[in-house]
Amino acid sequence: MACRIIASCATLPSSRLIPPFTLFDRPVRSSLAANLHPWILGRRRFTTNAALVAVESESGVPENEVLEQKLLCCPICYEPLIRKGPSGLNLLAVYRSGFRCQKCNKSFTSKDGYLDLTVTSGTAAYNEFRPARTELFRSPLVSFLYERGWRQNFNRSGFPGPDEEFKMAQEYFKSVAGGVLVDVSCGSGLFSRKFTSSGTYSAVIALDFSENMLRQCNEFIKQDASLMTKNLVVVRADVSRLPFASGSVDAVHAGAALHCWPSPSNAVAEISRILRSGGVFVASTFLSTPLNSPFSSETLRPLRQLFGQATNSYSYFTDKEIEDLCKSCGLVNFSKKVQRAFIMFSAQKP
Repeated sequence: MACRIIASCATLPSSRLIPPFTLFDRPVRSSLAANLHPWILGRRRFTTNAALVAVESESGVPENEVLEQKLLCCPICYEPLIRKGPSGLNLLAVYRSGFRCQKCNKSFTSKDGYLDLTVTSGTAAYNEFRPARTELFRSPLVSFLYERGWRQNFNRSGFPGPDEEFKMAQEYFKSVAGGVLVDVSCGSGLFSRKFTSSGTYSAVIALDFSENMLRQCNEFIKQDASLMTKNLVVVRADVSRLPFASGSVDAVHAGAALHCWPSPSNAVAEISRILRSGGVFVASTFLSTPLNSPFSSETLRPLRQLFGQATNSYSYFTDKEIEDLCKSCGLVNFSKKVQRAFIMFSAQKP
């Protein structure tokens, strides 16, 4: 889509970090127009020394609304959602909005404090079996305890703690600063809040399947008034059926989550689908060790699938298996940091 520049101002110092664009109620800005996200100006980059103040499409539709339409999609059809309500992806704007798929006509709302973009959103009688490890994190008690003692126990396995994990993730995400970040399996929003407060990203989507985790996420956000107006939105979705357009996301984070997913291969394939070229996937998880898995040795690992399904145990992998999975889903430049049973890894969409 062609666009025209409305106004410009003097060049900003290149050393000053300013997000390439803002999706919502503030004008589009950039320290260098050449750093604009590829969505801006119809995926064409400008080369100019002026900092842009605002961008408008030739159709007259504000560019922030165009970006929203290209981002959120129906989890059934993967078609853009039609929105009725105020523009913007901040919590207050999304809460006052209704969404509908332009193809299958399915409606989605955020009446419970989060935008429910699951396939089963709105169903009354239907219910389906989920693995025990998935249902565990949907319980009110575990959701309440997650940041109140549960996650602190991860340091026994080598996790360095949330602050250090956040710094490590930020290092991996340097190449996509200023873009849209999706924090999948965000739990109570521990890292979603850190990513938002950092000011590094134009938007942060806190996403989880657990309704109670998302309620806790909202409660923590409400304790920090500054987060209520920032580009942060809470979404319920299935990591194996992400409600985003293909190639629409710059960064995906999954903290201590991969071992909980019912199908890690489907999840990583979905993450690869929504990442744009050059987008980065960063995740942490527990590695397979004799302490957490009787099938950690090479000779016993063939038995893991048989007995693991019977016990509904977590999916613990070796670092080689994780790298192989990322490669099989089309991701490249695999990198890792390991500390005992803790691993943080990064992979990129070519």
